[in-house]
Amino acid sequence: MLIDFFFALREARLPVSIKEFLTLLEGLQQGLIAPSIDEFYQLSRLMLVKDEKHYDKFDQAFGAYFKGVEQQAGVDVEVPLEWLKKRLQRTLSAEEKALIEKLGGLDKLMDRLKALLDEQKERHEGGNKWIGTGGTSAFGNGGFNPEGVRIGGESAGNRTGVKVWDQRSYRDYDDEVELGTRNIKVAMRRLRRFARDGAAEELDLDDTIRSTAANAGWLDIKLVPERHNRVKVLMLLDVGGSMDDHIKRTEELFSAAKSEFKHLEFFYFHNCVYDFLWKKNQRRHAERFATWDVLHKYSSDYKLIFVGDATMSPYEILQPGGSVEYNNAEAGAVWLQRFAAQFPQHAWLNPEPEALWGYRQSITLIKQILPERMYPLTLAGLESAMRRLSH
Repeated sequence: MLIDFFFALREARLPVSIKEFLTLLEGLQQGLIAPSIDEFYQLSRLMLVKDEKHYDKFDQAFGAYFKGVEQQAGVDVEVPLEWLKKRLQRTLSAEEKALIEKLGGLDKLMDRLKALLDEQKERHEGGNKWIGTGGTSAFGNGGFNPEGVRIGGESAGNRTGVKVWDQRSYRDYDDEVELGTRNIKVAMRRLRRFARDGAAEELDLDDTIRSTAANAGWLDIKLVPERHNRVKVLMLLDVGGSMDDHIKRTEELFSAAKSEFKHLEFFYFHNCVYDFLWKKNQRRHAERFATWDVLHKYSSDYKLIFVGDATMSPYEILQPGGSVEYNNAEAGAVWLQRFAAQFPQHAWLNPEPEALWGYRQSITLIKQILPERMYPLTLAGLESAMRRLSH
């Protein structure tokens, strides 16, 4: 069974060696882990994956291979309870949701949370007041409230939380994804600008033929300097949350950009840009880059490309402390304006269907801050964005 697992990883184009696989088997023989699928996943990833950028491929291959594997008779396997049973989430009708009133703004919401933390002494479920699960309270997880704080647990999928009180982990976009189409790369080539610099070392065939003909057939070789791609691109990528719905297209775009632009710099952010960015999502709390440093490091001739669905609470754009994850000192709108001022040639690529933009208040706000700069992440939108950045 595990030999087939090894070949499944190789078929997924993961650089797994025989030596690493034998090390994994030795660890299992020595009883390094309990007989648990969860612990086997952790150990096998530790032993077999040597580069964080391959985590996504490993997770997909692991999930595909072990999907539907049932416990065999006579084998004691500890399967986490969460894998066998998910908590029933309360389903509310549109009318029921309309009856739930908002508390009246971020400040009142946080004041109410502080009061509940002082008062609450036990766990609650299914209610409309305390911090709990599966209810209509503005605090907790697994239920619904039009404007709340998710505390622990997984999102119920409503995406109405204005704060998330949890340690969240994101994954880097895979820059080696196989593109389903070459059209993305072709569209991005519109941005490429070539200039001839340096010594004349490359044959200019047209000029050589013209000069030879004018010289009565005597060969007259003409050389020109080598062509260089001088376009410099700074890409800021939204990651996590609602962007999980757009991973495939974002990875295709990211992969195409890395192959097309010699001078490409990139950073990650979540929902909106604030006072720090990061390059590796697994280490985003330990390795941060001050946004002020990024603004000052890269010159104004860089083409700035935001990639994000711009779908968030309006507080995250307009209000200090509005970030869903922490208390930012300055509003996201302030940072967006600074980027627009530093990089006059900028564009925002949005993977969210353009037909839905009018229903997203946050998208409307960003379009006002960056007027005429948001384009859908479609081939037509990409063509328009590259044309705009070329001028």
